[in-house]
Amino acid sequence: MIGWWSRLPRDTRDSFFLLGVIAAVLAPHASHLPWWSTALTTVVLAWRGLLAWRQRPLPSRWWLLAVVAVYSALTWLTFRTLIGREAGITLLVMLMALKTLELRARRDAFVVFFLGFFLVLAQFLFSQSLLTAIGSLVSLWGLLAAVVLAQMPSGVPSIAIAARRAAGTTALGLPVMVLLFVLFPRIAPLWGVPTEAIGRTGLSNQLEFGAMNEIANDDSIAMRLKFEGPPPPPDQRYFRGPVLTRFDGKTWRAPDGRPNQSWLRGRDELVTSGPALRYEMTLEPLRIPVLPLLEMSPGAVGSELALPDLTLIRSSELQWLSPRPITERLRLNTSAQPTWQAGLHRNRMQQALDLALPAGYNPRSVAWAQALAQQPRFAGLAPGPRAEALAAALLDHVRANDYLYTLAPGRYGEDSPHVIDEFWLDRRLGFCEHFASAFVVLMRAMGVPARIVTGFQGWDAEPQDGYLVVRNANAHAWAEFWVDGKGWLRSDPTAAVAPNRVTQGLALRPQPGVIGQLNPTLWRALRNSWETINNRWQQLVLNYSRQNQFDLLKSLGFESPDWTALGQALAGVILALALASGAWIRWSSRPHDAWSRQRARILALLARAGVVAPTHESPAAWARALRQRFGQKAEPAAQWLEKLERSRYAADAPAPAWGEFHRAARMLKG
Repeated sequence: MIGWWSRLPRDTRDSFFLLGVIAAVLAPHASHLPWWSTALTTVVLAWRGLLAWRQRPLPSRWWLLAVVAVYSALTWLTFRTLIGREAGITLLVMLMALKTLELRARRDAFVVFFLGFFLVLAQFLFSQSLLTAIGSLVSLWGLLAAVVLAQMPSGVPSIAIAARRAAGTTALGLPVMVLLFVLFPRIAPLWGVPTEAIGRTGLSNQLEFGAMNEIANDDSIAMRLKFEGPPPPPDQRYFRGPVLTRFDGKTWRAPDGRPNQSWLRGRDELVTSGPALRYEMTLEPLRIPVLPLLEMSPGAVGSELALPDLTLIRSSELQWLSPRPITERLRLNTSAQPTWQAGLHRNRMQQALDLALPAGYNPRSVAWAQALAQQPRFAGLAPGPRAEALAAALLDHVRANDYLYTLAPGRYGEDSPHVIDEFWLDRRLGFCEHFASAFVVLMRAMGVPARIVTGFQGWDAEPQDGYLVVRNANAHAWAEFWVDGKGWLRSDPTAAVAPNRVTQGLALRPQPGVIGQLNPTLWRALRNSWETINNRWQQLVLNYSRQNQFDLLKSLGFESPDWTALGQALAGVILALALASGAWIRWSSRPHDAWSRQRARILALLARAGVVAPTHESPAAWARALRQRFGQKAEPAAQWLEKLERSRYAADAPAPAWGEFHRAARMLKG
């Protein structure tokens, strides 16, 4: 150990150790607490460390009350409440830090310990990642080591000894924890953890120019997929998210109205055909009120999709709507049918919703589109073929001109509100939402109903741990236009300017870090390895459900597992643990060397004869006690004890036979 550390007084050394453990417990909370909370907590802990170093007295309670008042006032000003998740954790962090300034008795230390245990658990209110779990175990180990030190008031026990004992205690508890995790009945919670009801930038119920390229900078995982058979080809890898139909000249928004309204009920009825693609999806918390499933998931408009703790409704735009943002990880088995038709026939009122354009916006683009529609090559075509021909003409225009697909097209709309004019006719630089927005506006200007669909397209080329990975960088926007008799047809203008984006799933990605720039292969290998480990954690731990418990019981021989079988298995495990613990306690209390075992048997026989022999005395002393109690009658037993002492301490003395003492002791009872 470092010299200066070993020369510290025990109180100072233990205080530094406890402050280090407290810092490890509080550090994970810094990411979701106000900056002033982290700063004040750091000042308080540093103040306590300085007092320990200089061995100065602790501050008076008036100082602590003043700090509590300031901290509480700042909490109120920040959150406008003193209860709730963020405000409550902020106050608990303050209390734990301030409690170190009044560690005057062991009971004060135990208050700090229990606050620490609670704040370790509170980390899981914000994150259930593998790193959080590992950090929590380290913090738990440190707290237990501090508890062990507090239970050893005499001497100067080393922290290493306390840490080893804490590790042993943790190791003893881990099997019990694992068994309870596997078998304890999983009951739905009475309430959920409150989370921010905010969609990720770029994937929400509204879309502005420049929004999708922000989420494209996010290379984190959005979902994982595993197909029962081969995955679909690239042009069928579209995951349908929010559908946007209302445009005010700058922002696209989702339509008004609920899916069960009578005039919408027949709007986009779905007709599917062909074989279905069955797959398993693990969706990360996207914080949007839409479940992005692979097109096209079956289900009539207004139908329900029941998931654990969540029921979704099929909207008239063929999205699966949630009553609240999806803020928890979801795992489901579902299917998709790549061959589909929707909205084969629609009346004029329904078409008008997807033809509307804001008056006065983008006049040059509207005039350009109308001039295109009046060209002779489109004259005489029926409405359906004409709409498809106009869509093809727009895509040909994108391919033939100098449009560029880029993640950094610059800001639109700073000098003019006509963003489509600026993109389509002037700058020609854009991301997927620029091309989809312009396509829909131009189609509407030519009298063709159209709308924007957002979601995800494509996935990583190489699977990880058997799963295909869709990242937030795969967020995408495309268009749909309506043809009478055929319904809604997908058109992806991005594929016209950047075919690799769709055919190979090569989304524009953010620049990697230092390792990625120096060695891209190593960076990808490290990232994939970590994501594989994290996926195992999610699949085996975070997604462990009641059904997994029942499947485990089936593998153990239960034919039709239910709550009763689960309770029986749990009761059996608890009974086995209790018996094993009792046996271990009994075994550990027994002497384990030959002399100690023999001495225990001798003392037991003497006790039955009515002689109380102290354990620290020698066999000769026990012999004298026998003669004093029984006289001549005790002589055989006394002589045997004297022989035992000679055999234990004298050289070459034979050990007496145990049966002789047993018979002599029985004579004493007679």
